[in-house]
Amino acid sequence: MSLAHAPDAAGSPAAESPEVLPDLVAALLPGGRPIPRDGALGQLRRQLGRIQGKVQRAFEAHELSGLAAARWLAALTDGLVSAIHAYTVAMVPSGPEGGTRAEPAFALIATGGYGRGVLAPYSDIDLLFLSDRPLGPQGRRAVEFMLYLLWDLGLKVGHATRTVSECIEDARGDTTIQTALIDARFLAGDAAVHAHFDAAFAAFRKQSGLAAFLAAKRAERGARHARYGESPFLVEPHVKEGRGGLRDLQTLYWLARHAFGVQRMPELVGKDSPGGGLLTPQEARAIRRAWNFLWTVRFHLHYVTGRAEERLTFDLQPVVGARMGYTRHGVQDGVERFMKHLFLTARDVVRLTRLLEPALERAALGPPAVLPAGDAALTQAGMSLADGKVLFSPDRNVAEDPAIMLRLVRAARDRGLEVHPLAHRALVRNARYAVRLRDDAAANAIFLDILSGRDAARWLRMLNEVGFLSRFIPDWARIVGLMQFDTYHVFTVEEHTIEAIGVLGQLERGELHEIAPVASELIGQIQSRRALYVAVLLHDIAKGRGGDHSELGAEIALDLCPRFGLTPEETETVSWLVLNHLLVSQTAFKRDIDDPKTILDIAETVQSPERLRLLLVLTVADMRAVGPKVWNGWKATLLRELYWRVAEVLAGGLSVPERDTRVARARQAAAALLEGMPEADLDRFLGLGYPGYWLSFDPETHARHARMIHDAESDGAPLTVRTRVIEARAVTEVTVYCADHPGLFSRIAGALAVAGASIVDARIHTMTNGMALDTFWVQDAAGGAFDAPHRLARLAVLIEQSLSGRLRLEAEIGKLRREPARLRAVQIPPRVVIDNHASNSHTVIEVNGRDRPGLLHDVTAAISENGLQIGSAHITTYGVRAVDVFYVKDVFGLKVENERKLKTLRDALVAALGGAEAAPAEDAVRAV
Repeated sequence: MSLAHAPDAAGSPAAESPEVLPDLVAALLPGGRPIPRDGALGQLRRQLGRIQGKVQRAFEAHELSGLAAARWLAALTDGLVSAIHAYTVAMVPSGPEGGTRAEPAFALIATGGYGRGVLAPYSDIDLLFLSDRPLGPQGRRAVEFMLYLLWDLGLKVGHATRTVSECIEDARGDTTIQTALIDARFLAGDAAVHAHFDAAFAAFRKQSGLAAFLAAKRAERGARHARYGESPFLVEPHVKEGRGGLRDLQTLYWLARHAFGVQRMPELVGKDSPGGGLLTPQEARAIRRAWNFLWTVRFHLHYVTGRAEERLTFDLQPVVGARMGYTRHGVQDGVERFMKHLFLTARDVVRLTRLLEPALERAALGPPAVLPAGDAALTQAGMSLADGKVLFSPDRNVAEDPAIMLRLVRAARDRGLEVHPLAHRALVRNARYAVRLRDDAAANAIFLDILSGRDAARWLRMLNEVGFLSRFIPDWARIVGLMQFDTYHVFTVEEHTIEAIGVLGQLERGELHEIAPVASELIGQIQSRRALYVAVLLHDIAKGRGGDHSELGAEIALDLCPRFGLTPEETETVSWLVLNHLLVSQTAFKRDIDDPKTILDIAETVQSPERLRLLLVLTVADMRAVGPKVWNGWKATLLRELYWRVAEVLAGGLSVPERDTRVARARQAAAALLEGMPEADLDRFLGLGYPGYWLSFDPETHARHARMIHDAESDGAPLTVRTRVIEARAVTEVTVYCADHPGLFSRIAGALAVAGASIVDARIHTMTNGMALDTFWVQDAAGGAFDAPHRLARLAVLIEQSLSGRLRLEAEIGKLRREPARLRAVQIPPRVVIDNHASNSHTVIEVNGRDRPGLLHDVTAAISENGLQIGSAHITTYGVRAVDVFYVKDVFGLKVENERKLKTLRDALVAALGGAEAAPAEDAVRAV
């Protein structure tokens, strides 16, 4: 077989050989005599540079696809390695020496990916030095000479020296070695040795059979997916090892090669092919497309990074997408279009695996023993059992009765059965017939039962992967493979949706009782269970269309819900939930829930306890499904507090009584806990706080503050810092008592940033004696309580140094570790929203921008420099996006309503968000 035309696994012969480069062998062996090693190394380096440059130029000029480039690079490398072999033979001749018997000849064999005739720019070159019997001293010298030349060229070489019998023995005990030898390809040396190996290895494969090899490759694939990602829809995918990546395609090729000895996937097409036609021509072309696309992405990754980088991180995605020609179309950025194509390709690889692997297994091992189902209902429904798993009966034509696909899934769920791989194959091939079921009432009823039934996420994920959902629900097809180019979401939109449905199941089974106790309790009280599950299915259905996805999704729900069989009341509930699915989280994390107006506003929107329950459970499912680092104890606490306060109003019990009454109750409760305090000291403390202070904390906190202030005044301390770890909320409370002055919040925030603490919430109060009592709730970088004793001690020292002016905040903040380079590609335009309607007493400022160390210090300094007082701050991060909300008043205790002052404030905040680079865009600032 010609080295330049060895077939690739997808079935294409190599592209035409590149034009002949200068004759390297002639340069190394002029007149048949080898030149000195240093000169040879120079010749080889120049040739290697020509090879790499030629392939890169042709690839980047779009003259070669990734697969063609991989084949060219392998073919040209063959020439380089063969020339090195010829030079080695001339420099280290073998033969009789001192009358000893001639040493065995060896064959130089390419293995692994290089053996398949494809090579990435920075991949290893795997070589096998193969002989019939162990090499002698001269042979070992030749191997060593050749390897040192390759290493001196800067090539990464994987190598082994084995006899034919050792290869067979090692392959028997190690599947990795067996896999590498499947791709063994002769390069140079003794062809007879390679022919001997080829025959011996073919006999070994036949004798060992496919079953053990298949089991080993499945186990290896499972471990690989566990390491690199079980989902093909992770937003930073591993192109080579991740699910739906190149390695999964290679696994199919290895299985086909092991089972039938085929070199190309198209050899499995047609009735006369091995296995009797395991692939259709369309499926073979799909393998080819996926193979080519993934190789193209891989080549770009290597060239962009200058190394063997296989993970497509955020910073590389826009670069690779642009190099591949993806530009903005409509509302979708080029990078989002590129990633959608990648995810759809990964999904195709998953489908092709489900389609081909069971067929290879059955063709090689024989058909399974299909048994009657064991119960008449299953048999009558057209299903059977094989290997204890359910599949379609042989006499059933799925194309004629596509609803049987849903019935099989429901039967498997109800009976606790696995779906047989052959049934998966049938689902993949017949998923397109789901189009006929869209208006089928019975089929929609089964789908609704699957959606709201046991293990719904598992079955929906299977229906999604085989392509059924996209045909059954056209709107679903638009979110498949759709990613949001940010660092907050871990999954694509449809995978996130399925994860959220899985969270509902966990809540119902009580698996999240410790993490989300209120939602776990409430889900059992919900009357509109079907509406809840459908709302979660549809809550992000309109993403990627432009406009408000909540509003568009609510309209889609009005169309889809009747089709699913929901009642008008359920339909209206689903549409309302989709429209308002962000209401609870945005209120809890961006508004002051101690402000009565906040509670009354949300109660007015929700109006019913059932809707409040539904909304809270949906919010928990949505947040838990975003990613493992999004949910924490602090956010759980805020959601819980908001729920109970709104529930209390909706129940008509405590309908937010008059402010003076609530303040009086708070003072009485605090006094009851301070019975041992001298009456004069108690009266003094009770007169210190303005009404806002008394309404912001519980009685226990008021009592702690009283003792803290008493100690500070007794000691004459100008500054007191107290910390308290609240494990149940996963936060640490930092309370600072000192003389109030402009910029105090900003300097404390800067000190906390230098200490490595992340502020999640804050309450700022000026007491009647002119002292400030500021409370911050902080977490560490991992989202847990800031609780190490030495770090808490350092935190207090840094606050004291910052307030006394001994700490150069700007310089120290500048030293803090910045975000990883891979996250810098995510663009976060600065945005400022000023709202004078959200609170009766404060102007509410919301700032959005890229999170960074010291951001809160810069933003609050800008607020203070504009003569405003901060009443409370609510800090939230979504990946690299910071969303900080401040309740402020002017020096007279009033809202800020002067337009000129508002404009000055906006400009200062936008500058603080992005520095000099962040000139405010047209829509970066707005007032509400």
